[in-house]
Amino acid sequence: MAAAAMAFAVFHPRPSLLCPGPLLPFQAIRRISFLRLASSSSTSATAEFNISFGASPSPGVNEAEPRTLVPDTSATGASNAPIPMLIPWIVRGEDGQLTIQSSPPARFLQDMAEAKMEKKAKKNNDKKNSPGAMRSISTSASPPKYSKAARRFYNQHIKQQSQRLSKVLAASGVASRRNCEEIIFEGKVTVNGSVCTSPQTRVDIAKDSIYVNGNRLSKKVPPKLYFALNKPKGYICSSADDSKSVISLFDDFLQKWIKSNPGIPKPRLFTVGRLDVATTGLIIVTNDGDFAHKISHPSSELTKEYIATIEGKVNRRHLVALSEGAQVEGVHCVPDSVELLSAQPDASRSRIRLVVHEGRNHEVRELVRNAGLQLYSLKRVRIGGFRLPSDLGLGKHVELKQSDFKLFEVKK
Repeated sequence: MAAAAMAFAVFHPRPSLLCPGPLLPFQAIRRISFLRLASSSSTSATAEFNISFGASPSPGVNEAEPRTLVPDTSATGASNAPIPMLIPWIVRGEDGQLTIQSSPPARFLQDMAEAKMEKKAKKNNDKKNSPGAMRSISTSASPPKYSKAARRFYNQHIKQQSQRLSKVLAASGVASRRNCEEIIFEGKVTVNGSVCTSPQTRVDIAKDSIYVNGNRLSKKVPPKLYFALNKPKGYICSSADDSKSVISLFDDFLQKWIKSNPGIPKPRLFTVGRLDVATTGLIIVTNDGDFAHKISHPSSELTKEYIATIEGKVNRRHLVALSEGAQVEGVHCVPDSVELLSAQPDASRSRIRLVVHEGRNHEVRELVRNAGLQLYSLKRVRIGGFRLPSDLGLGKHVELKQSDFKLFEVKK
């Protein structure tokens, strides 16, 4: 019989000095050439062998030479049954010693079973997330579709949802949401005859009786209002009763609104974001806190476009410095785009268009100052996709249309 090489599977349950570093759950089968089975031509193919390991070779003997196992000629009565193939396993035990065994280690079998289960679970998960399955789920779970007018009527007149007490007070024009929370903490609000000191209390303005400082809160809530204002220089973005507040520019509108809407609380208007006192241009004014949070939060990443008028000339070095950004409130802010506009007739000052999305306090002014330029005036002309109307004068406002709200959506 020709000589045949035996394969040994070596399994390491954990790293050791002999096998440093992390190992996979099981290793590849290695070929070991120091065992060889040999038989003479006269020996039957079904002869049995006694396999044993010899002692270490004496010095001077070539260790690379394979050891030969001689068949057991003393065995009589050879069996006709085929000899089973045995694969010895060399395993490192808990004591760190190598041992040989005829069955696979328990850890190897466990890893194989876990790998099989993970493969089956992944297959089932991929099947569930297939486009066909998702399409069937979305089709079966999707609610019936109605027109936008029908859904709006349902939400305003039929559907009754409880809301947080602080949000209800703010929507009714009592104060800002933060100030409403302070009023509630001070015990100045009662709900159904009991003092309520938790702003998170769920109430239904149509069913619950709510009093603030002894005055009953109206069951009617002012409608949501949205305006685009061309802010003039010298006005501050504050809701305080100040003659130089941006909200004071709506005094005439609010007086007319109260006369035409008797019995409904006056809407409490506030600005979405801020423009400093010396900056002019576009600012949104509303009484919808959710809308204000949506477009002013940094996660919306709505771009804002400014026109900066510069004292003197602007050269390439200034534009490079502007495009590299500057530190604003401890954060390095880089503008989305910087462009030098063409000079206007009979104008000695240069104009630069800057587009940013961070919206940090005095961000554009810090960018200009960091570039070594002197700012003469600053005007915001765009928020998102909504641009300040060219015919809107300083201090004037225009009510947003339904189509304008799409311009404030984030496009990704």
